[in-house]
Amino acid sequence: MTEDTYFYDPRGEHGLPHDPFKAILAPRVIGWISTCNADGRANLAPYSFFGGFSDNPKVIAFSSDGYKDSIRNIEETGEFTWNLASRVLAEAMNRSSASVPAQVNEFELAGLTQIPGRHVKTPRVGESPAAFECKLLKILRLDDLEGRPINNWIAIGQVVGVHIRQEFLEDGIFNIKSAQPILRAGYMGDYFELGKRFEMVRPEK
Repeated sequence: MTEDTYFYDPRGEHGLPHDPFKAILAPRVIGWISTCNADGRANLAPYSFFGGFSDNPKVIAFSSDGYKDSIRNIEETGEFTWNLASRVLAEAMNRSSASVPAQVNEFELAGLTQIPGRHVKTPRVGESPAAFECKLLKILRLDDLEGRPINNWIAIGQVVGVHIRQEFLEDGIFNIKSAQPILRAGYMGDYFELGKRFEMVRPEK
């Protein structure tokens, strides 16, 4: 450790009041994932680790800490939908995170509108400003450095349909400020709202 840097090996103790890992990787767009099982029963759950990984084709992925209903459903059907969690939907998103039996429909639990997909059978959240319908590319269970499987699964999907509510389109541009996505922060219960925007253009050389 130097005077201006705190260092720790994450395979041991961090020595701080709370683990800073997720706080450093913040803020993050929430992976609010809807799925359905082979019988058509819907499921909706938020995931902290989510992101986009390719623009052409458009590919997104989320990580599940534990083998949960979302992963099981995606394995059964090969489909899922990502829904943008906005500020006005924050409480509903939080209700959908409850640990409930697989037969419970989180759309109903959270008071959300369940709308069928166009290219997938998976429903989307009707109130969400935007949603991506996805077909499964791959599910990966992660291994650690010793090659031992860990309790995390990553679902990778290619976007096959994009829904945008008309009120969030202005002159053909998605108004992210109006949509107000909520962002996952680091510590328990921490979320961010969208902050101040600034522009920076990539240099040509």
